[in-house]
Amino acid sequence: MKLDSSVSAVVTGAASGLGAATARALAAKGVKVAIFDLNAEAGEALAAEIGGVFCAVDVTDDASVDAGFEKARAANGQERVLVNCAGIAPAARTVGKNRETGAPRAHDMGLFEKAIGINLVGTFRCIAKSAAGMVTLDPVDEAGSRGAIVNTASVAAQDGQIGQAAYAASKGGVLAMTLPIARDLMNDGIRVNTILPGIFETPMMSGMPDQVQQALAAMVPFPKRLGKPQEYAALAFFLLEHDYMNGEAVRLDGAIRMGPK
Repeated sequence: MKLDSSVSAVVTGAASGLGAATARALAAKGVKVAIFDLNAEAGEALAAEIGGVFCAVDVTDDASVDAGFEKARAANGQERVLVNCAGIAPAARTVGKNRETGAPRAHDMGLFEKAIGINLVGTFRCIAKSAAGMVTLDPVDEAGSRGAIVNTASVAAQDGQIGQAAYAASKGGVLAMTLPIARDLMNDGIRVNTILPGIFETPMMSGMPDQVQQALAAMVPFPKRLGKPQEYAALAFFLLEHDYMNGEAVRLDGAIRMGPK
C-alpha cells in the first residue's frame, strides 16, 4: 500500500512515544492522521503540529471508540490504516507482600483486568471497528487490497519477566490473535501484522534514573542502546507498505532476550 495523501490513518496511543513517532512519520508522507488518546493536551498539540485530528478515546469503552472513529472519518474519510499503540505496562508479582505487615498478598485482580482490558481487548476493539469500515472501501489494486493494520505487542509476550504476568498475558494475546485476525480478513483484502518492541526510549522510560536507563541499554546485544520511537515507526511503515507481509509478528529489540528480572 502506498502511503500518501490519498490514505487516511488512525493511530491509537498517539499522543506520545511510539504512537506519536508513527503519527509524525505518516503525516510526513501526506497521510491524513487521526490521533486516538486520552491525553487531550498532548494529543491536541500533536494534531496541530502534523495537521491531524485529535480524538479523545478510551479504548476500553465501546461508545468512546465509536465516537472517535466517527470524528476521524468525518474529518479524513474512512481510514485504510490502523496502528495500535495504546497500552499500559503494570508491574506486580503473582504473590507479593503487604507493605505494612509483610504478609503474602495475591496480585491485584483489578490491575490484571485493566492490563487485559486496555492492551488486549482495547486493541481488538479498535481492530474490529476499523476493519468493519475498511471492508466498505474499494480495493486499491488488482489483488483487492483495502487496508492494513499494525499492532503493538512486546518482547514480554515471549519472554516476560518477574512482575510482568499481567503485561505479558495482555501482549501475548495480541501476538496470538494476529494470525487468526489476518485469516478472518484475508478475503476482504486487509492485512494484519504485529510488532514486538524491546526496550525503547518512551516517556515511561525517560522517567527512570539515568543509571537505570544505561543499565537497560547495556543489556541489548547490539546496538547497545535503547530503541528509538522513529525505528518503531520505520518498521510500521514497512509492514504497512509491503503487500506480502501478512499475519506476521516481528521482534524489534536489538537481539535482546529478557532474563527473569
